[in-house]
Amino acid sequence: MQAHNQTVLMKQPAQNAPLKELDDWDDFVAARYRQGKSEEEFRNYKADANPTVTEFYRQNHAGQTLDFVLRKKAEYCGLNRSKKGIWEMAEYLNTLVDDSDPDTDLTQTEHLLQTAEAIRKDGHPRWFILAGFLHDLGKVLCLYGEPQWAVVGDTFPVGCRYSDQIVFPEFFAANSDSAIPDYQTEYGIYEPNCGLDSVHLSFGHDEYVYQVTRRYVPEEAQYMLRYHSFYPAHRHGAYRHLMNEHDERLFAWVRKFNPYDLYSKGRERPKTQEILPYYQDLVAEFFPEKIDW
Repeated sequence: MQAHNQTVLMKQPAQNAPLKELDDWDDFVAARYRQGKSEEEFRNYKADANPTVTEFYRQNHAGQTLDFVLRKKAEYCGLNRSKKGIWEMAEYLNTLVDDSDPDTDLTQTEHLLQTAEAIRKDGHPRWFILAGFLHDLGKVLCLYGEPQWAVVGDTFPVGCRYSDQIVFPEFFAANSDSAIPDYQTEYGIYEPNCGLDSVHLSFGHDEYVYQVTRRYVPEEAQYMLRYHSFYPAHRHGAYRHLMNEHDERLFAWVRKFNPYDLYSKGRERPKTQEILPYYQDLVAEFFPEKIDW
């Protein structure tokens, strides 16, 4: 698996791509929730943020309206773009790596393998390991031409009042939904404890990879994939008034997955050629040769 000499993200207009790499967002989140950090420390977002991350969230919070989310779900969640295998799409995702960047020479696939290997070493079930490998494949949205703020970032419900547990909540003042009274009540367009399946979260790689893989993986893995960036809920307990008992039970698995997502990066480089047969076997156990994207 070779990285391509290509910087796809840099082809976007600079104002739509404040992050040098999508991994800058991952690094920020990992710093925010550093193990051993106190509640007071990790609520101090500005101390952890650099200007590019701050600008990223300014764009994200302004652009993720209910109308935008519904349009992107209609565009992508019908899975009518192509038929590709999991490995084929992982290779495609590798084009997000820039070989000229001196700070990393890891491909996106190697990042996925780092997460999966950390899960495997702790003896978790095979479907859990698979979720680790799959969780960021939805970042191919950037290669479809979506701006960074529509691909990564903490996710949150749209169509109801924004929680103050969302990072940089002050940036929602620029979101046009803030001027719609019906969207700014506690429940907004939703019913009490309606269940998250009825709630529209900000659009990004979580929702896309969930839609692509949902037919093939257990429900516990579906929750890990769909909600791993929903930090206001699984880290701060926000939006429980929209969750039902089923969500509460399944979120235990999202919380089990979260440390691997946050802290596997930076571990030793995976010995790709040694472990590749295991992961080829694992993917083949759950997925057909090609699936809809």
